[in-house]
Amino acid sequence: MQGKALEIAELARPGVEALGLVLWGVELAGSAKELKVIVYIDRAGDETVNVDDCADVSRQLSGVMDVEEPIAEAYSLEVSSPGWDRPLYSLDQYQQMVGSEVRIKLRFPFDGRRNFRGPLKGVEGDEVVVQVDNEEYVLPFEAIEQGRVVPPKG
Repeated sequence: MQGKALEIAELARPGVEALGLVLWGVELAGSAKELKVIVYIDRAGDETVNVDDCADVSRQLSGVMDVEEPIAEAYSLEVSSPGWDRPLYSLDQYQQMVGSEVRIKLRFPFDGRRNFRGPLKGVEGDEVVVQVDNEEYVLPFEAIEQGRVVPPKG
């Protein structure tokens, strides 16, 4: 997360945590005319987020954003669970998902490629280790444009 998404995450975090939830991340989608703020929330442990949790966060965050006005133009607010194919925003989140299959897109080519898909082997300092076709790639976290968990089949 960076820019406005990071600013909104910092505004959202205290209220989300006060509700006993975890702020997973924030994304901005759409265009300037139809901007959508997507806030992903989760629960610690094996519990799952429900519709009431999303509604509570939406109400709380709407009030904060009305006062703080981090976005000047019109927008819609969506609060959701990150789901099975959850986006990954931090090294801590990558660490939590070690052993899962991930899809990573880099900002620029590394070893002649930008896209990597395979088991997440680990996190070493500020680098993410992913295995693709029996070869391990050590990717600098700051080079990652987007990372997602690939949901298990079946």
